[in-house]
Amino acid sequence: MFSGGLGVHRQSRQVCLLMSGSETSAAVPISAIAMLFLSSLLLWLALVGSFDAQELATGIIVSATITVLYYRRMTVFIGLRPAWLMPFYILVYLVDFITALVVANLDLARRVLTPSLPIQPEIVEIETALQSDLGRLLLANTITLTPGTLSVDFEGNRLFVHWVYCPSGLDSKQVTEKIAGRFERHLARFVK
Repeated sequence: MFSGGLGVHRQSRQVCLLMSGSETSAAVPISAIAMLFLSSLLLWLALVGSFDAQELATGIIVSATITVLYYRRMTVFIGLRPAWLMPFYILVYLVDFITALVVANLDLARRVLTPSLPIQPEIVEIETALQSDLGRLLLANTITLTPGTLSVDFEGNRLFVHWVYCPSGLDSKQVTEKIAGRFERHLARFVK
């Protein structure tokens, strides 16, 4: 089992729940635990479709139980930047992603249907400023879901991407801006 207690994590200076187990010790920020609880409660309310007092009380109990049982495994929430505007930032990101998705689909379809258009496939290196695993995961998945690019590998803060059309003469900063710049700016608003 584990013994837990409330304490202050010295490096990040935030209130954390300190856990010490037989193999490892970890600090889970209270904000991550709160995010797990609120996400569970919102999912519960969306599934039952009612704000009745009995449903709300049951949702709180179920969400608290899930939080107590699984907060150590839900470290993905550590990468979030909790803020009141976070839902708005996520919405802006999704709108921009869908717009880029449509444009990339049309460009790739045009390249496939018009053999005279150039295709210069290349593996390029992108450097990201995102620090959390969640931020890097979202960036890599966004790049992969956009037609014409595919995330191949990740090493530290570098992401290697297969790009269908890589214009010649671009340096690393230009490649990063063309492929990931707009996504990274949006993601940095709500993930670390």
